[in-house]
Amino acid sequence: MASTVGTSSTAILASRYFTSPTSKSFIHSLSVSTGQNCGRKFYGGIGIHGIKGRSQFSVSSVATEVNAVEQAQKIASKESQRPVYPFAAIVGQDEMKLCLLLNVIDPKIGGVMIMGDRGTGKSTAVRSLVDLLPEIKMVAGDPYNSDPEDPESMGIEVRESVIKGEQLQVVMTKINMVDLPLGATEDRVCGTIDIEKALTEGVKAFEPGLLAKANRGILYVDEVNLLDDHLVDVLLDSAASGWNTVEREGISISHPARFILIGSGNPEEGELRPQLLDRFGMHAQVSTVRDAELRVKIVEERSRFDRNPKEFRDTYKAEQEKLQQQITMARSGLSSVQIDHELKVKISKVCADLNVDGLRGDIVTNRAAKALAALKGRDKVTSEDIATVITNCLRHRLRKDPLETIDSGLLVIEKFYEVFT
Repeated sequence: MASTVGTSSTAILASRYFTSPTSKSFIHSLSVSTGQNCGRKFYGGIGIHGIKGRSQFSVSSVATEVNAVEQAQKIASKESQRPVYPFAAIVGQDEMKLCLLLNVIDPKIGGVMIMGDRGTGKSTAVRSLVDLLPEIKMVAGDPYNSDPEDPESMGIEVRESVIKGEQLQVVMTKINMVDLPLGATEDRVCGTIDIEKALTEGVKAFEPGLLAKANRGILYVDEVNLLDDHLVDVLLDSAASGWNTVEREGISISHPARFILIGSGNPEEGELRPQLLDRFGMHAQVSTVRDAELRVKIVEERSRFDRNPKEFRDTYKAEQEKLQQQITMARSGLSSVQIDHELKVKISKVCADLNVDGLRGDIVTNRAAKALAALKGRDKVTSEDIATVITNCLRHRLRKDPLETIDSGLLVIEKFYEVFT
């Protein structure tokens, strides 16, 4: 259920330093979101052949255009899907929504971990992000969503085709969001190899898994702190290398697995392994709203959605479209955003003074600040941008002190103002 986050102590402290009209209007604009733009997928050249002694059949279908009948079928299929709660309708939760938007703008930030009380709209907010995801270029029919222009995001077959100089069929498709169930098997996540077909026909018959489907998209794990250790190891390996390798019976197959990792969970149900927690670029905390009037508003909005989802979504259509355009413009303008060397030095000084292990905190803070500047429509990062994101980038990277009573977010923001002012 959508909810609001109460005014945190970090937000109160930050508001004392940055109270410009621009920043206030931007905070309020986070509740404005954009509509969805249905992407199209084309599949072609799929052939299946039986082995000796069995019935043989083949399927070959190459789609070059979508006619009116196919369009009607896609629309009907889309309308039959379970409706998603609009991102714009989520009341409050500005910290969580900002982290999600920044990762869509710059996937290299590394994802976001959302921790908070149960029933505060964590999974609702993540799944509502589907409507805002922009379209990307991909090779038609490729199971790994290969980027026709980036060799690091290409499957091996596509890369070989590029080396041979073959013409690739390129289509536009929406960024994909894949749910990773807690009870999923390792084969379902990584993919499986058909050993019988490999032995009888001498080919690498590989059935892609969830990691292949999530390449260049979003991999969402609800209740990530309850995930089995063997799946955590798989995620760590893929997140570190950007590739997934399947080894079965002497056969090895690799494919790109670069995804935005989003996790949510309740801290009361257990801590996350430090190795996996460090892989999340940002960390957002949500809490239950205490204001009675806001709670009533949230209940009423959710009741309206449950009563008539289509009508409820239509009321937020304009706001959804506005934010989607804002995201598209931010993605296109991200490469032109600059950050002064002086600000980079101060960011690294904050990380060093807080004894943050490694350099991932420095990198993520720089990327998040640039993504925020692009979201605001600027080409230069300011101290205000850094102040907005640095807590989310460093909070989960501080070493745990069992005797420490101060929230780690407050430690980060206090050190920030000590260095920057």
